[in-house]
Amino acid sequence: MLRVEGIDVFYREVQALWGVSFEVAEGEIVTLVGSNGAGKTTALKTISGLLTPRAGAIYFNDTRLDAVPAYRVVELGIAHIPEGRRLWPGLSVRETLELGAYTRRARKEKRQTLEWVLGIFPRLAERLSQAAQTLSGGEQQMLAIARALLSRPKLLMLDEPSLGLAPLLVEQIFQVIREINRQGMTVLLVEQNVHYALAIAQRGYILETGNVVKAGRGQDLLNDPQVKSAYLGL
Repeated sequence: MLRVEGIDVFYREVQALWGVSFEVAEGEIVTLVGSNGAGKTTALKTISGLLTPRAGAIYFNDTRLDAVPAYRVVELGIAHIPEGRRLWPGLSVRETLELGAYTRRARKEKRQTLEWVLGIFPRLAERLSQAAQTLSGGEQQMLAIARALLSRPKLLMLDEPSLGLAPLLVEQIFQVIREINRQGMTVLLVEQNVHYALAIAQRGYILETGNVVKAGRGQDLLNDPQVKSAYLGL
């Protein structure tokens, strides 16, 4: 579904990604893991059209993305949930969800999609009239995911969904990601919590200082001695 081929990405003159390649097949959960500053967020921003690579190419279902504007990337079927959730605090839960139905297709199917999303997030169904800023951190992350699902994406990209959450809430968020994937959604996950990410992913890529240094099945990476030592403290 998604092929990233040898991309070099810069912030002005500072290079952030060096020949990075990875792919995501339809129906998979694929994770990019690594420490802070490894280039994970940069990779998602480049796929979304917020950054443009100086070299390499990105393909989504055989459409070349790296020269496509960000709004068109959304229309093609990619939803990006940024780090920090980025909610409008004064909008209600319902208003926030309706904003997610951005594309023409999503607007047509908004009612059915909203019912499906609220079935996944029953807690949001109880809080439709509440302002987003009054929700707990875990509920705000659920709202950010739900808003993205209202666009009816083919690929859901999540950037650090566990950031700042208590351990119990982290577990709930990862259960939600698993359930969304079980229902057919393809997921590209960026996460510093290496253990949780590799535990739910079919495949993973380890990024260090803008380079992919290791790739493999999620469980294989989870059991890899180098990964255990560098990221799991084992």
